[in-house]
Amino acid sequence: MRFPRSSGVLLHPTALPGPAACGDLGATSHAFVDFLAEAGQSLWQVLPLGPTAFGDSPYQCFSAFAGNPMLVSGARLHERGLLDAETLARLPKRREASDFGAAHEGSRAIATSLARHLERDARREGFEAYRSQTPWLSDYALFMSLRHAHGGRPWQEWPAPLRGRDPHALASARHSLAREIREHEVMQWAFDEQWRELHAHARSRGVALLGDAPIFVALDSADVWAHPELFELDAEARPRGVAGVPPDYFSATGQLWGNPLYDWEAHARDGYAWWGARLESLLAWVDRVRLDHFIGFVRFWDVPPGAADARGGRWRAGPGEALFLALARRLGSLPLVAEDLGETGEDVAELRDELGLPGMCVLQFAFDGDRDNPFLPRNHVANSVAYTGTHDNDTTVGWWAGLGEDERRVVRHELGGAWGDLSGDIAWDLIAAGMGSPADTFVTPVQDVLSLGTEARFNTPGTAVGNWTWRLGEHQLTSGHAERLRALTIATGRVRAHD
Repeated sequence: MRFPRSSGVLLHPTALPGPAACGDLGATSHAFVDFLAEAGQSLWQVLPLGPTAFGDSPYQCFSAFAGNPMLVSGARLHERGLLDAETLARLPKRREASDFGAAHEGSRAIATSLARHLERDARREGFEAYRSQTPWLSDYALFMSLRHAHGGRPWQEWPAPLRGRDPHALASARHSLAREIREHEVMQWAFDEQWRELHAHARSRGVALLGDAPIFVALDSADVWAHPELFELDAEARPRGVAGVPPDYFSATGQLWGNPLYDWEAHARDGYAWWGARLESLLAWVDRVRLDHFIGFVRFWDVPPGAADARGGRWRAGPGEALFLALARRLGSLPLVAEDLGETGEDVAELRDELGLPGMCVLQFAFDGDRDNPFLPRNHVANSVAYTGTHDNDTTVGWWAGLGEDERRVVRHELGGAWGDLSGDIAWDLIAAGMGSPADTFVTPVQDVLSLGTEARFNTPGTAVGNWTWRLGEHQLTSGHAERLRALTIATGRVRAHD
């Protein structure tokens, strides 16, 4: 699907400023939309929105359908009379970086108060309607409640009747855990309400939302527990193989993610219904979806369980076109972006082009001295999304600091020839090059708008700690940034001059 010529900014909501322990869906999320509109931007890209597990990575969630309860704004609930002032005052306050442990405790306090208030509030009817119309919610709320009741242990370590979803055991658990189940349900209702309000505000300001769907789900998730038949598991509910990628420019030993692999034959037998429901649910929150690790739909890297790294894996065939034909039958148009980075091959490009999906071009990967490098701005194809860098890259300032002089000379030659001398601010030099690219869509992380260094890096692939906590400061984005972005956006034809 071709998108109009446009540009936008990548910022995950947990990195928004505000008074809470991490960013949330309160006033600052709406203010960020206003900044984008002022800056002439028509796209806000976020990362996966699900409830995060160990390491707080948005790519390892307890559910592929649920929203992250840490993003629910206590202040917004208080304004609506759904959270008492005492609970609001006790919620953990902001530190410099996102504090996910504190945010988790805060969300539990919000859940208890919200469930109590909703019992006697007129909006309970709306909650009950949401509850009855959300098919994944029952399993998710029970899963999270059982997980807490078992000390946070993964579901493979629960008693056999619960692990195997014995109906009598589940019914008993629903009765004994009714209060906690209700709290998980009301937080999902609150997330849905607040996100839809944000989405409506974005649409009113001409800003589309680009979401993100990781191809794989976490083993310790409601998805695998509720639908083990859709995954390659043994009799003990352990993965027969796990996901990863072979060695590439991110890692010499590959990346070992550990996610269970799909049983694609099982998915095919029911017309890929789970995938259809997943994307349908996400597209109720966003306007477009970035499909992470698009290569995995063509072929995926199967690593033996217990392997120390990903080097001993093997390629296996994915569902290919059949999945997307089924999705098109259910969803109609496919407003998808294919994340096709890495050593992908012609078969991946062929499926991407056959489906008409835009791929990705990352400028930080462009300057290897090869004049035919597809990531060089002049080599971008129109149906693509250009980035200065993604959430997995260092910031552009940090990337530049790590280059040798020979590599810098290539950058100067490529950008200087097309755009004049470098400005002295490499982040904005790359933004200018990306804005001027033939690619229909251009996105830059907010850290590059702010010309920040490695201290602001969001994630380092292959590492389990120290990621995702960078956070935007209060008033760090200014009208000056907006004016500079807007002028460049107009000059490169990514926004109408009178907007």
